[in-house]
Amino acid sequence: MSRLVMKFGGTSVGDVDRIARVARIVAAERKPGQGLAVVVSAMSGETDRLVGLARGAAGEGGNGARMSAADFNDEYDVIVSAGEQVTTGLLAIALRRIGIPARSWQNWQIPFRTDAAHSKARVSDIPDEDIGRSIDAGVVAVVPGFQGITDDNRITTLGRGGSDTSAVALAAALRAERCDIYTDVDGVYTTDPRIVAKAQRLEKISYEEMLELASAGAKVLQTRSVELAFAKRVPVRVLSSFLEPGTPNPGTLVCPEDEIVEKQVVSGVAYSRDEAKVTLLGVEDHPGVAAEIFSKLADANINVDMIVQSEARQPERQNILFTCPDRDASRAAEAIEEIRSKIGVEEVHIRRDVAKVSVIGIGMRSQVGVARTMFSALAQKGINIEAIATSEIKISVLIDAVYTELAVRALHTAYGLDAV
Repeated sequence: MSRLVMKFGGTSVGDVDRIARVARIVAAERKPGQGLAVVVSAMSGETDRLVGLARGAAGEGGNGARMSAADFNDEYDVIVSAGEQVTTGLLAIALRRIGIPARSWQNWQIPFRTDAAHSKARVSDIPDEDIGRSIDAGVVAVVPGFQGITDDNRITTLGRGGSDTSAVALAAALRAERCDIYTDVDGVYTTDPRIVAKAQRLEKISYEEMLELASAGAKVLQTRSVELAFAKRVPVRVLSSFLEPGTPNPGTLVCPEDEIVEKQVVSGVAYSRDEAKVTLLGVEDHPGVAAEIFSKLADANINVDMIVQSEARQPERQNILFTCPDRDASRAAEAIEEIRSKIGVEEVHIRRDVAKVSVIGIGMRSQVGVARTMFSALAQKGINIEAIATSEIKISVLIDAVYTELAVRALHTAYGLDAV
């Protein structure tokens, strides 16, 4: 008996008509000797509505006293997880209506165990006995994404986009042959088709490349879901939920590198406008200062990306530049202010109108001149680079946000990614 996990996001289940289409897609995938589990998100816009209710009840946006995070977060998860429960029931009904045996499973029934980090929980265990027996008997399991339950039976959520992680985690627990992620695009493209009309759909992409694309700003898959697929070696296919059954829908397969015969030097160009540049001028130059700075930022739960250190004009001083999500820039400045006297920083500057543009490809490991191509293409368009970060298969640059689309188009062409 083989097993397959299918996942449908919020736009795919946005109303009852779309849910009926999802039911037809599931029915077309069903075949003898294969157990099916379907992970669903809340209907489009529903989670935002529930978040607004939760924050309103907590006094946010009003004149009343605001609650502490400790008093708020666990009940917040109870509220915002309700949307997926509705979708599971609706899809189970839609499947039964067309003659497919189906039942909904809530996170406590499986159970879908996580740690107790409310609103950003991580999956710890998914027993497969009950749900495995059910799908092996031919009953389609409809499971809520985005959520789980702690060891003391409190509801948790996995963070935005967490339904992707739910699906991959369930596929790993069920030892499924594949996890199919249905979304509003028909696969992973070499870049955003809204910016580059000649962007191409990739037939296959390695886990490493997909992880770098996701972390660099591509929004096709949640980063944590790709990390989990990589760790558990779960093949993931990204494909469209807006095509009727029977229509060709090959999608993109995220798989081990050794399954890709022809490796591109650069497979994709990604970008992120959610960036801020924080510059610390005149920081004391002695051992332990960098550790003090980035420990403080980590304690404030601020994710730092690019880091550049250079000598300052004054003796025994250095300048440190780093980037973080734009929404965290003010908190980063506050964190630095708290240790200002300890690190001896003279000036702190924040710039928010910046963007990160990245080129990614496993072929970079064995190809020279990749950086030269990138820097030359940007120079030809008059785009100045403010910071650079590299990994084995990625080069990222920080640029003025106004040049984001120009940079993406220039790099896509420079690396020969434009469709013929």
